[in-house]
Amino acid sequence: MDCTEIISGIKNKFPGFSALSVSEEFTDEVCLKVAPENFKEACFALHKTLPSPVMMLFAEDERRESNKFVVHCVFVSFKRSQWVRLSMDIPKDNPAFDSIAKNIYSANLFEREIWEMFGIEPKGNPDLRHLSLHDEVCPAGNYPLRKDFKKIENGNLSEYKFGRVEGDGIFEVPVGPVHAGIIGPGHFRFSVAGEPIINLELRLGFTHRGVEKLFEGKTCLEAIKIAERVSGDSSFAHSLAFANAAEKISNITISKQTAYLRAIFLELERMYNHVNDMGGIALDVSFSFASAYASIIKEAILQLNELLTASRYLKGVNTIGGVSSGTGIKKEIFFDSLNKIENDFCEFEKILSSSVSFMDRVDTTGVLRRKTAEDLGIVGFAGRASGIPTDLRKYFPGVYKEAKFKMILQESGDVLARLRLRIEEFKESVRLIREFTEKLNQNEEAVVNPQYKEGCALGYVEAWRGPVLYWLKTGSNGLIQRCKIVDPSFRNWQGLSYAVLGNIIPDFPLCNKSFDLSYSGNDL
Repeated sequence: MDCTEIISGIKNKFPGFSALSVSEEFTDEVCLKVAPENFKEACFALHKTLPSPVMMLFAEDERRESNKFVVHCVFVSFKRSQWVRLSMDIPKDNPAFDSIAKNIYSANLFEREIWEMFGIEPKGNPDLRHLSLHDEVCPAGNYPLRKDFKKIENGNLSEYKFGRVEGDGIFEVPVGPVHAGIIGPGHFRFSVAGEPIINLELRLGFTHRGVEKLFEGKTCLEAIKIAERVSGDSSFAHSLAFANAAEKISNITISKQTAYLRAIFLELERMYNHVNDMGGIALDVSFSFASAYASIIKEAILQLNELLTASRYLKGVNTIGGVSSGTGIKKEIFFDSLNKIENDFCEFEKILSSSVSFMDRVDTTGVLRRKTAEDLGIVGFAGRASGIPTDLRKYFPGVYKEAKFKMILQESGDVLARLRLRIEEFKESVRLIREFTEKLNQNEEAVVNPQYKEGCALGYVEAWRGPVLYWLKTGSNGLIQRCKIVDPSFRNWQGLSYAVLGNIIPDFPLCNKSFDLSYSGNDL
């Protein structure tokens, strides 16, 4: 779909549409600048015609340069393998825009974030409660992502207003933010009627670190080290998405060797996380033997990571334009390790499926229906388990096309569907790694000396949870001016709050582990 087709599609839904400017700097990105009065209707049209949820919605502070803010809304066309970014200027003396969240619910959290971090009001959004800057410790009127922000200023504190469900026999059960296990902090407030959960409200943001602010003023080489620390279990995916954006801006074409190695490491990251979570699901129903077996498999993968890269969690591997390790893979040793991991995993699958009580516990538990998932904009394996056929490896394939990547889908949306999907994705990852390893050329060494340029671009990767997105903007000195990050957990936490409805509280750990969302990836 080129610009003409996209504009034509918008005009079919919104006849009065006109773009102030159109650009296609990259083959996978289309950028449309529109007047503020056209932004809302244009978003509705793209949402319907592509069709796509809001993949990103974020702001920039350009008051110092041009007395304005800029708001960008990003959609994706899986059919045409393109991202569509819609932008509008907002005057600094009237920082507001018409909310789109009432019609496109997947925009809701992004609008709250823009209000919280920039003080730009999405007019008409009925829920403008803070996400990460907790009202009890951060006074209203502090906007950390504005360029002139220095520190939190004193002011009036207030209390967070939870949504309440009231009636005879209904009571609340608060859980967290401190939990019994070694996990991140998050507050879960259950409303129950007898035993069934009728509402779950999440409150996160306890690990907010100001990550996006940390990127500003850094070089890309400095910033990639921050990217791989955003969410520890997705270190490689985050650094890869960042590197992808930086390479596009600098017009760097990576070698085939680099592309294969990156795909191998990305799949290894997927494998150790999937098997870890399958073990966690088993542990949450007291199936300790299966959980211990999963831990052995995870440890074998981590040791393989260390053998290949000197890092169990694949840190320090990605650089701008290449990878720093893995080029000396000894195929025979690598395949021996992979075969053993695969054999152990097949045994693990048999152990799980042969337990009637385990299978009974996960079947029909924690159902997330497809319509709900689509409305919320749920992505990644959680969306695919509810029947949503989206995977960046299929629609933006790169080397995955050569390996004939097979996207895994389930329909029922319950814990069992998410478990089965992980099992099949693990097997597909093993197959892909074999294919990519066979194509490695031991004598090929990529030498890249990046020259950083001014520009902006979107980097993306299908991590094990779902798409990790980095929108990066650099100045003429090569330093980062703005870096917007979207981890799949940001939207998928909402999916968990709907999946538990009608279940009992003792099933919450099981539902929670089947999603296994990131606190740090959400809080940023």
